[in-house]
Amino acid sequence: MTATSPQQAAVAAVLRDRRRGRRRALRVSLVLAALLVVVGAVSLTLGAAGVAPAEVLAALVGRADRLTSFVILELRLPRLVAGALVGACLGMSGALIQSMARNPLASPDIIGITAAASATGSIALVWFGLTGLALSGIVLTGTLAAAALIYLLAWRRGVSGYRFVLIGIGIAAFCGGIVSYVLTRADLTDVQQALVWLTGSLNSVDPAALAVLAIGTVVLLPCALAVGRPLGTLSLGDDLAAGLGVRPERTRLLVVAVAVALAAIAVAVAGPVSFVAFLAAPIARRLLGRGSLALVPSALLGALILVVSDIAAQFAIPGVSLPVGVVTGIVGAPYLLWLLARTNRIGRGG
Repeated sequence: MTATSPQQAAVAAVLRDRRRGRRRALRVSLVLAALLVVVGAVSLTLGAAGVAPAEVLAALVGRADRLTSFVILELRLPRLVAGALVGACLGMSGALIQSMARNPLASPDIIGITAAASATGSIALVWFGLTGLALSGIVLTGTLAAAALIYLLAWRRGVSGYRFVLIGIGIAAFCGGIVSYVLTRADLTDVQQALVWLTGSLNSVDPAALAVLAIGTVVLLPCALAVGRPLGTLSLGDDLAAGLGVRPERTRLLVVAVAVALAAIAVAVAGPVSFVAFLAAPIARRLLGRGSLALVPSALLGALILVVSDIAAQFAIPGVSLPVGVVTGIVGAPYLLWLLARTNRIGRGG
C-alpha cells in the first residue's frame, strides 16, 4: 500500500470539510425555504377578511370565487412576493458586502447605499412628484452613482474594509442631511408620503415596479453567486489569492456592483427598509459555522425576516398598519448596539 503524504492528508481534510459545509448549507437552506413557505401561506390567510387555507389554495389554482381571488391574488400575494424578493435581495447584498469588506458593519444600511437611495427617492417624490416605475429608475440610478463615489473615495492602491466603511458612513451622513433639507422645505402632504417610503413600506406595491424587481432578482441572484465564489479565497489575503488565480480588485469591484444593484432594486420598490441586510448574513453564518460565506441562506433569511416583520407590522397593533421598516428597525437597532459594544470590547471590527 502507498503511504499517504502529509500534503495529501491535508488536502483530503480540506475536501471533507468542504463537503460537510455544503451538506450543512443545503440542510439549512431547505429548512429556511420551508419556513418561508409556511410563513407566506399563513400571511395569505390573515387580514380583515379572513381566508381559510383551503380557500387560499383554491384561489392560487383558479377555483375560488371572485372576491376571494381578488383578496388573495390582487392584494395579498403581490405584497408577499414583494416582501420575499426585497428581503432576499437585501440579505444577499449584505452578505456580499460584509464578506468583501470582512467587517460586520459593512452593510447597505451602514455604508450609505440605502441613505443615497433615501436622498434620491425623497427628491424624486417631493420635488418632482414621481412614483411607481419612474421613482424606481431614479432611485436605482442615484444608488449606483453613490456606490461608485464611495468606491472611488475608498480607493488607495486597493480598497480596504475599514476605509470603505468609514467613507460609506460619511456619505450616509451627507445623504441624511439632504433628506432633512428636502423634508423641511416640502408641504405637509408630501412629507407624509415621503416619510412612509423613507421608513420602508410594502403597503402600496406598484405592479410594474414589482415586475422589474422580479426580473432583476432572477438576473442578479445567479450573478451574486458567481461573483461571490472567489470571496472565500480572497479572505486568505490579496497576495495568496492572486497566487491562486483570483484578481482581488476586479473581484471586489464586481462584488460591490452586484451587491449595490441588489440593494437598489429592493429599495426602489419598498423604500430603504432598515437592518434586513445587516441582520441576515450574521445569522446565516452562525447557522452554518464560522467562516462560511452563506449567500443562499442569507437571501432566504432576509426574505423570512422581512415577511415576518411585515406580518407583525400589519397585525401587531389592532387597527394600525405600520410600515415594515418600523419593525425591522426595532429588531435591528439592538443588534447594532450589541455589535458595537462587542467590537469595542474585543478591539476589532469583525
